[in-house]
Amino acid sequence: MAAVLSVSSLHKRYGATAALSGVTLEVGEAELVGLLGPNGAGKSTLTGTVTVCGAPAGSDTARRSIGYLAELFRFPGWCTADEVLVLHQRLAGSSGGDAERRELLELVGLGREARRRVDTMSKGMQQRLGIAQALIGSPKLLLLDEPTSALDPAGRRTVRELLEELRRRGTSVLLNTHLLSEVEHVCDRVLILDRGAIVAAGAPAELTRARGVQVELASGTRVFDGAAREDVPRIVSDLVAAGEQVYSVQLLRSTLEERYLEVVA
Repeated sequence: MAAVLSVSSLHKRYGATAALSGVTLEVGEAELVGLLGPNGAGKSTLTGTVTVCGAPAGSDTARRSIGYLAELFRFPGWCTADEVLVLHQRLAGSSGGDAERRELLELVGLGREARRRVDTMSKGMQQRLGIAQALIGSPKLLLLDEPTSALDPAGRRTVRELLEELRRRGTSVLLNTHLLSEVEHVCDRVLILDRGAIVAAGAPAELTRARGVQVELASGTRVFDGAAREDVPRIVSDLVAAGEQVYSVQLLRSTLEERYLEVVA
């Protein structure tokens, strides 16, 4: 898989404080990567000498390849959704015109809200409009900083579905968030950053571990701590031989939150 974003041995200091200490990471084509870490871990300082689609960061090619949504963005309340996108088309030098704006508003579920003013929109609608502006110019890479912050469960689900659609379209996403449940739902890989260094990385399932087997019986629920998938046939056989009625079997795994707390403790 080609690297859309490549960071190698990146260091960043603020005086005596090392914000980043030799961070190396890649985001592949059409890959959704979650970046986790406590406040002050260095997530938002992930800048420096990197390559984007093979071009040095800061070059015109790299800039045209990136779409960005800040955590605390604000659009002028008197602007309509369409006017916000017109402004960002000018800033990005996009020649997409009306067609691009219509397509992006449809993509984020605001197709009928082009003339709606920002100050009449819900937080979720503004968040989706923010993602639409980040997609102007069809960037290969999206950098999203807390895109579901302050959203209710329905709003988070909408944004999650939008991220999955972007991945299907071939867009790569680096997602900075504190909501571990969102990462578990949508991310292909997870990077946990602490004290300026990556302390754990892998697919969400790889970062969790087996915790045992839970069996629902006629007599109640029993948990076999430490048991794994390969132990299930023996466990069920022993229970049936002992006269138990087995209704369901569930493999238990630790959560991403538990793994996160373990590595940043």
